[in-house]
Amino acid sequence: MLFNSFSFIIFFPVTAILYFMLPARFRYIWLLAASYFFYMQWNALYGLLLLYSTFTAYTGGVLLDRLKDVKPRRLCLTLCLLLSFAPLLYFKYTGFILENINGLFISAGSFAPFSIPDILLPVGISFFTFQAAGYVIDVYRGITAAEKNFMRFALFVSFFPQLVAGPIERSKNLLSQLDCDVRFDFVKARDGLWLMLWGYVMKVVIADRIGIFVDHVYDDHTVYGGVYLIIASMLFAMQIYCDFAGYSTIAIGASQILGIRLMDNFASPYLSGSVSGFWRRWHISLTSWFRDYLYIPLGGSRKGRLRGYINKLFVFTVSGLWHGAEWSFAVWGGINGLWLVLGEVLRPAGVRIFRFSRTPGVSVLIRAARCLITFILVDFTWIFFRAKTMGDALYIINSIAHAANWSILFDGSLFECGLDRKNFFFLILMTGLLLTVDMLAKKGIRLRTAFAERSLLFRSFFTAFAIAFILLFGIWGGTYNAEAFIYFQF
Repeated sequence: MLFNSFSFIIFFPVTAILYFMLPARFRYIWLLAASYFFYMQWNALYGLLLLYSTFTAYTGGVLLDRLKDVKPRRLCLTLCLLLSFAPLLYFKYTGFILENINGLFISAGSFAPFSIPDILLPVGISFFTFQAAGYVIDVYRGITAAEKNFMRFALFVSFFPQLVAGPIERSKNLLSQLDCDVRFDFVKARDGLWLMLWGYVMKVVIADRIGIFVDHVYDDHTVYGGVYLIIASMLFAMQIYCDFAGYSTIAIGASQILGIRLMDNFASPYLSGSVSGFWRRWHISLTSWFRDYLYIPLGGSRKGRLRGYINKLFVFTVSGLWHGAEWSFAVWGGINGLWLVLGEVLRPAGVRIFRFSRTPGVSVLIRAARCLITFILVDFTWIFFRAKTMGDALYIINSIAHAANWSILFDGSLFECGLDRKNFFFLILMTGLLLTVDMLAKKGIRLRTAFAERSLLFRSFFTAFAIAFILLFGIWGGTYNAEAFIYFQF
């Protein structure tokens, strides 16, 4: 069930109303049933996979809580993690592994020994697998106590707002909230509704409108080369941000209406002055997951600078493969790791330059230049992310490097790529609004807080206007065709 579908528009209010009408002791059971119903709308059999992941992590947590000796606990953790990740490895990487084995045989002059099975990747499997695995590791480390109530733990794994695309919640935050007697709070519900509306603006007004242009160019990149690809690549950076941050914002808002606080997942990432700053602000729940459960256990930067650099490169490459079973994703992650390493190496020189030019006007220009450079570096890696194959990515980069068709900026050719002139300039206007909101948020100014201080009449008008704006300017398709969120495929 998609957030931007009529089904969800009916499902969520019914779920929320009945949630608050039920006695407190039954509410988590209702949310659990609603979460499984939500997830099984894609495929009823997915419910069994979700149940398997839940049972494995729950059993592992209970056993770890009972075991006291180090070796049995370590063995239990290892076995539990292997069982937890087994479905993810099978559904996501079987085809990738067999394709590469076949490639090795063919390159050696032999035949391909394996047929590639057609395995459908279950929606959101990477997200709930990581959330369940993180819980087991937290119990092992003593960060959180093992949950004894199976149904409450099942809700932790399957909580529908963040089930299929995050944020990837920590047990210490979400599990504790599922024990609370939550009462309806009008202010929190209103704030949550405004968050959801802004998430819908990001998704159906901005991201899906950008997607029309990007898909038109990237899907036929041998025809639309050069400057077309430059513009499409820049727009894709905004598309994936609005798409994914839009989902997270809707999820956070929906959870807040239910009285549950999810972690923030984005914090104005494209206003970062470095790639490391970008990754502290982008998909925060996943970045922090890899930091806490992979980078630090590998030694982090505690075992010397060189080992720290290697660990960063490795973690980001693994993160790339988490996003997709394709070498282009691994390259995407690896290059981002390389940017981080180069940033650390060059940081001393950058600090001296910044100190040398501390005058107010110059410092503002330097900060703007750093944001621009960061965007260019990150946007370059998005090419590997968006391209269907490694070969396509290299072709696109070569086409961009030899761009000569700058005349399309003036002759109207851009308006023949799925978006007419009005929609294209409306898109630019909305992108400007997005950046303005992000700049205000970075300074600690949240518009919904300012709106909350206005009169009831103003707040009612603002809410009605936002709903009408989304319905009028959202990309809904010919009859109605809700576009899936990009991160559902991961």
